[in-house]
Amino acid sequence: MLNLVKKLLQWNSSMELESPEELVLEQVKLTGKVILFNDEWHTFDEVINQIIRATGCSLSRAEQLTLEVHHSGFAEVFQGEFQECLRVSAVLEEIDLRTEVKM
Repeated sequence: MLNLVKKLLQWNSSMELESPEELVLEQVKLTGKVILFNDEWHTFDEVINQIIRATGCSLSRAEQLTLEVHHSGFAEVFQGEFQECLRVSAVLEEIDLRTEVKM
């Protein structure tokens, strides 16, 4: 799988597909997850509101995630396509929350 991802990252979109392997690479979507870490600066309401803005989840889900971050030190707040993970992370970081995007 790692070789497949490496080839995908190296693949130039202007190249024509020449083999079945390259056709498979075109269909692979990179996915990831966003981890949110606890801090001592933000209020629960600030974190809840930012999670909702970033992910579009419900108030109830954002509250659950915020409590998990508070008690565990971190929580996976989003999972999806890698580009969307980068967007979610950027929105969370707008108020200086600390995140990590993992593949």
